[in-house]
Amino acid sequence: MAEVTVVRAEREEESTLEQGLLAIPEESNQLTYTGDGSVDFSGNPVVKERTGGSPITRVCQVVVASFRKWNVHVPEDSSRLYELPDGASAIEGSRQLEHTDELRCLDKAATITDLDVKADSFTNPWRICTVTQVEELKILVRMFPVWATTIVFSAVYAQMSTMFVEQGMMLDTSVGPFKIPPASLSTFDVVSVIIWVPLYDSILVPIARRFTGNPRGFTELQRMGIGLVISIFSMAAAAVLEIKRLDIARAEHLVDQNVPVPLNICWQIPQYFLVGASEVFTFVGSLEFFYDQSPDAMRSLCSALQLVTTALGNYLSAFILTLVAYFTTRGGNPGWIPDNLNQGHLDYFFWLLAGLSFLNFVIYVICANKYKSKKAA
Repeated sequence: MAEVTVVRAEREEESTLEQGLLAIPEESNQLTYTGDGSVDFSGNPVVKERTGGSPITRVCQVVVASFRKWNVHVPEDSSRLYELPDGASAIEGSRQLEHTDELRCLDKAATITDLDVKADSFTNPWRICTVTQVEELKILVRMFPVWATTIVFSAVYAQMSTMFVEQGMMLDTSVGPFKIPPASLSTFDVVSVIIWVPLYDSILVPIARRFTGNPRGFTELQRMGIGLVISIFSMAAAAVLEIKRLDIARAEHLVDQNVPVPLNICWQIPQYFLVGASEVFTFVGSLEFFYDQSPDAMRSLCSALQLVTTALGNYLSAFILTLVAYFTTRGGNPGWIPDNLNQGHLDYFFWLLAGLSFLNFVIYVICANKYKSKKAA
């Protein structure tokens, strides 16, 4: 009996192996491998996923199709708009999106006309688009105001490598027997990030979860808003320090001398620390926001757009500096930011950025309250 049991077990094992071997070719026909020898964490060959095509092209198709049907009336019943049946999506790797009532002018691109039926234009996305494709563009339009408000934050963040360094050069850089390069204080921004990330996950999120009921503690928009508020305080801290520095310069009769004042550079640490804290909230929150709220086939594009704000923030900072220099040096005045900062008012510049940041925060709150999250069908 024992021998019979062993034979049966061997036959069952062989049958299982045969079924597994037969299943491999069938699966390999459905998957496309990279073929470069790369594997995932499980040791399996990496699979190439088909992309949904260029998101820029799809956006242009919606705009062109809408203009082509500019005089077409959009039906009140959204079910009469063009969409693939059975929950399928014309965009590879993307789920269907529910129709929204905003920006109904773009719904013209998904409106079915008699000409579309006669000419069988359903395969021409430049003439008729699916509801999902139209909703992709609507999502981008809804996200744009939130995206724009992060540009001002990036301009504040840019001060860490510009005006903070200029301010530090006019302070006492001696720390014991060492001389601290002013630009090296940006290390405290990194230290702040290292401190705030675990504090946020281990302390702030559990506390916020009790009040908000959100598993994440804060929504992405709330997290970004907190970072914008902290950035205002970072500019205020820099302005207060500059006021103190100028008071010492006057008291020590150093106004006409382009020399550092006897105030230790370590007093700059709080403003760097606040910038780092705002970075944890705003930058990380915006990355989460643009990834979660972007259409499935546009996540790479939206993540890239979020990073564009860093570049635009630097341009905005340079533009503000140019305007400040132009208007404050009229009539032979030294201006707010002269070569000799002891004769200037760098504190006014920091207060200006704090004011712009506050105005930007007010606009952000309005945009965040009006924002409607995407809904997948």
